[in-house]
Amino acid sequence: MLTFFTTAKPFRGHDGIIQRNGLQSWKLLDPEVEVILFGDEAGAAEASAELGLRHEPHVERYQGKMPYVNFLFRRAQEIARHDYLCYSNCDIVLSNDFLNAFKKARAWRQRFLMISRRWDTDVTEPIDFSSASWALELRKLALTTGFQQDEHFMDLFLFTKGLFLDVLPLIVGYCYWDDWMIWKALNTGVAVLDCSSFALAVHQNHGYTTTPERFKGSNLEPLSMRNMEIVGGWEHIRNIRDATHRLTRRGWIVPNPARLARPWEERYRPMLQHLVCSLWNPIWFFFLDMTRPVRSVLGLRSKANR
Repeated sequence: MLTFFTTAKPFRGHDGIIQRNGLQSWKLLDPEVEVILFGDEAGAAEASAELGLRHEPHVERYQGKMPYVNFLFRRAQEIARHDYLCYSNCDIVLSNDFLNAFKKARAWRQRFLMISRRWDTDVTEPIDFSSASWALELRKLALTTGFQQDEHFMDLFLFTKGLFLDVLPLIVGYCYWDDWMIWKALNTGVAVLDCSSFALAVHQNHGYTTTPERFKGSNLEPLSMRNMEIVGGWEHIRNIRDATHRLTRRGWIVPNPARLARPWEERYRPMLQHLVCSLWNPIWFFFLDMTRPVRSVLGLRSKANR
C-alpha cells in the first residue's frame, strides 16, 4: 500500500484543526495506509497517539528551525513499511480519488513520481469524517468557493521508494525545493504523472508565520534564494507543467501535451514563470486576506462538514 510522511506546525488553534483534518483523511484512505509525523512541535505526540500515526520526534533542521528536505525523505524511506511513499503538507485533505489515482499509476508502471495541483479552500472547523458524505461536501466546497493554484504550487509527491535517496539539503516551507524534486525525477529518467484532473487535493487556507525572512506569496525570500543557490539555478527548476504524463478525468494516463520539448523553452520558461509569480502571488494572497470577511458574509465561505 502507501506510506505518507510529513512535518507539522504546533497543533494549536486553526493550525491544529486543519492539520488533524489532513492527517485523518490520509489514514481513512485504506486500513493499510501508514502515516509518519516528523517533529517535536507542540501537540505532535498527542495528535499522533489520537490518530494512530507513527511519531518520529527527531528532525534535522536548518539553524534549529525549519526541517531539511533531505533528512525527511531519507529517513522516511529507511523506516517506511511500504514500497510507495507520499510526502504531503499536512494541511492537505485527500479522499478516495487520490487513492484511485495511485492505484492506476502503480498498475501503469513500477517507478514514477505522482504530483498534483491543489485547491485553496477555506476550512475553519474539524471535518466530520463520520459522515458518509464528507468527501462529496468538501469537494463541492472546493469547486464552488475554492481556487485551483497554478503549476508552481506542489504540496505532495508520491513516489517509489529509492527514488529520492540523494536529496539536497534544502529547507521545507520555502520555494524551489519542490521544483527541484520534479527536475530530479525527470533527470533520473523517471516518469512524472500529473493527477490534477482526476484527484482533488484540498489545501485548507491558513495564515503564515510573520518573521523577518518570510513574506507570504514571495519566492524571493532569503531562505528561498538559499534553496535556489543549492539546487544550482534555473536550469534545475521544473514544475507540474513539466510532467511527462497526466491522468485524465476518465482515468486514462496519456502523454502530457503541456510539456514543451524545445531545449531553450525547457531552460528559460521556469525563470519567466517564477518572475511572474513573484509579482502576482503577493497581490493574490493580499486580495484573499482582504476579501475573506466579505466572502464570509456573502456565504462564500462554508463549513467543510456542513
